[in-house]
Amino acid sequence: MNLYVKVGNFLDNIILTGMPGSGKSTVGVLLAKALGLGFVDVDLVIQEREEALLQEILDSRGTQAFLDVEEAAVLSLNCHHTVVAPGGSALCREGAARHLRTLGPIVYLNVPLEELHRRIRNMSQRGIAMEPGQTLADVYQYRVPLYEKCAHITVPIRGQSLAGTVEAVKQSLAAYRSAQSS
Repeated sequence: MNLYVKVGNFLDNIILTGMPGSGKSTVGVLLAKALGLGFVDVDLVIQEREEALLQEILDSRGTQAFLDVEEAAVLSLNCHHTVVAPGGSALCREGAARHLRTLGPIVYLNVPLEELHRRIRNMSQRGIAMEPGQTLADVYQYRVPLYEKCAHITVPIRGQSLAGTVEAVKQSLAAYRSAQSS
């Protein structure tokens, strides 16, 4: 199945979005390998640009400054033939969301909150953009509508294996591409 057929420039890149712990980076690497595309993890771009870990940026500068840094990193992306995994908070800034939508279809990895609680073990060191006192449930409630609004494709992730998730994303992209070309 060749998903890498452009519809205009629209399938030039594939953008994976979702909550922290949804598997954007892990699925992204495997998807890129399966499709013969490059891979960019925006969290790593931020860490390289800022010469600091995500949690260090959050701790020293605060959430809003972190979102500014993240948006700047997203806006710097000029990639082709790439699976992009932006941070879970990238869509919190309109400029970043708009830019990501121009790069390619946004695939929302929709993981239930209960599953995220099981997956995320290191909340205080994970580099999650959240205000003091916020819980994962608070962040989830705020972000899910953003993901739903920005996504071209939503892929429900309900306990399937990593290989199953990659296959579900590939199938969803194929269906989307088919619908766009008809």
